[in-house]
Amino acid sequence: MAETITTLSQIPKPSHSMAPPAKRQKLTGRAFYESLGSPKYLLAPMVDQSEFAWRLLTRSFIPSAQQSSLLAYTPMLHARLYKETPSYREHHFQPTRNSVPSSESSSADTETVPYLDGHPIHDRPLIVQFCANDPADLLQAAHHVAPHCDAVDLNLGCPQGIARKGHYGSFLQESPNLIHSLISTLAQNLDVPVTAKMRVLDTKEDTLRYAKLLLDAGASWIAVHGRRREQKGHETGLADWNVIRYLRDKLPKETVIFANGNILGHEDLQQCLEKTGADGVMSAEGNLCDPGIFAGEQERRDGEMRGEYWVGRDGKGGWRMDAVLRRYLDILYKFVLEKKPPNRNPLFLHDKPQHPNHLEPPDPPPPSQTPPTPNTHPLPLPHEHPIPEPPPKKHKPNRPPPTRTSSPNLLAIQPHLFHLLRPLLKKHTHIRDKLARTRPGDMDSYEDILADVEDVTVAGMIEHVSIVADDDGANRDGANDDAAVNEANEVDDDGESSAKAVERCRRPWWICQAYVRPLPKEALEKGSLQLGKKARRKMELEKGALEVEKKRVVEPVREGMDDRDGVPKDEMAKEAMVCG
Repeated sequence: MAETITTLSQIPKPSHSMAPPAKRQKLTGRAFYESLGSPKYLLAPMVDQSEFAWRLLTRSFIPSAQQSSLLAYTPMLHARLYKETPSYREHHFQPTRNSVPSSESSSADTETVPYLDGHPIHDRPLIVQFCANDPADLLQAAHHVAPHCDAVDLNLGCPQGIARKGHYGSFLQESPNLIHSLISTLAQNLDVPVTAKMRVLDTKEDTLRYAKLLLDAGASWIAVHGRRREQKGHETGLADWNVIRYLRDKLPKETVIFANGNILGHEDLQQCLEKTGADGVMSAEGNLCDPGIFAGEQERRDGEMRGEYWVGRDGKGGWRMDAVLRRYLDILYKFVLEKKPPNRNPLFLHDKPQHPNHLEPPDPPPPSQTPPTPNTHPLPLPHEHPIPEPPPKKHKPNRPPPTRTSSPNLLAIQPHLFHLLRPLLKKHTHIRDKLARTRPGDMDSYEDILADVEDVTVAGMIEHVSIVADDDGANRDGANDDAAVNEANEVDDDGESSAKAVERCRRPWWICQAYVRPLPKEALEKGSLQLGKKARRKMELEKGALEVEKKRVVEPVREGMDDRDGVPKDEMAKEAMVCG
């Protein structure tokens, strides 16, 4: 009969036939953060979207000498499934070749050679994130990944319905004792540090108590998403940087804090650091729309020289979608499929004379082969009218059907392209339809999509240059004039409209750009958000209370208040803003 496990110390560590690496000294807190190079930028954990290939694509926009400036997280992994199911481990985290066995390699080789996740050269620093509600499950799962990462993170921010059902993520907020046990178990029994990612609570005071709980339990740092659990989907709204600043001011100075939320473009990174006082800033959806969001000024200038980075007459720029898609597919070929990428023609450059199909135009025929002169009749005879022919049928190339794949890097291609190419797909729906029909791992289909993206990008760039030239560049580079640009420098300053953010982020449709979600009030007005019964009842009660307040306040009293407080007579109490 198997021995019953009664204490955490009895939980077995997973067996590894590979020789264990030399044991590192376990650092915690700020000492650990500084040992990683004090990274200022963080690629957020995203379910099935922050996998190895996407992390490597994001890192590719940062020089090799500055790789320590970017800290990346894996997608969220389910601790219990990771502990119990070998296939789940093999399909979601591939640090060595034993997760992808090959008949060409010996078993010893496959268990010792680094493969993808946590690769010591290409994929560090790296944090592996788990969701969990059982300390024993979490510890045993963490033991599997500890040799291949720099720390293990506990997800306390997932707001999805499945997290409510499974009792993990942000739905552990009401179980402080369980949270403390989860973190302290890892802190006391794991060879690498433990960190935590959280959301803000209803008040800044509650958020501060929550943050102290995580740190007291042993978290080396906290990443704080400035939105509450209820802020998701059409009700996402704005993140509240003020709460993160409050934590920075109230917690000990040596506490490491990362800020998350409201990062639409590169310019928001430094703004967030300044306003929150955080040690680093994290991007999720902004990175999905623009994987080059962390690239610095020098990298953008170098990209401009290569034609990968475009700059408009108003000085606003961005990475070309066709260039980014090329880079992404080449990474998949080289690292995941381990084959040479296809030979590609140079990128089209609008400031150099090039043929629209990226190739040199065909030479004119020699004089001896000039075509015969056309019919010289003043008017064509009836029988000479050309008979229109039906368009030729498109024949699908004779390709073998793609093999089924379980690689997280290949499964993620399609959803990544829907994020990356969103403005382009909105205009060119035939590419959207083709992308929707692709199967995971069918690289030939993705090459076809790349060719289509390159063709429409060339046409778009030529059209854009001609329009700007005709109008002398006035308001045609995807943004308004300088005054409007300066006015829209901040993410949003009123919390009531996303118009400024939309205008600030707008670029030509073939340039990577942020997707700005409408604020809840705008979503309600457009009909894309429907209130539930409780929310409608709450709004009705608030409106009723406001009407009562209007009737109660008489004009003479109001005038007296205006005289003393300087409040304009026509100012009325506004509805509560999204983030306070």
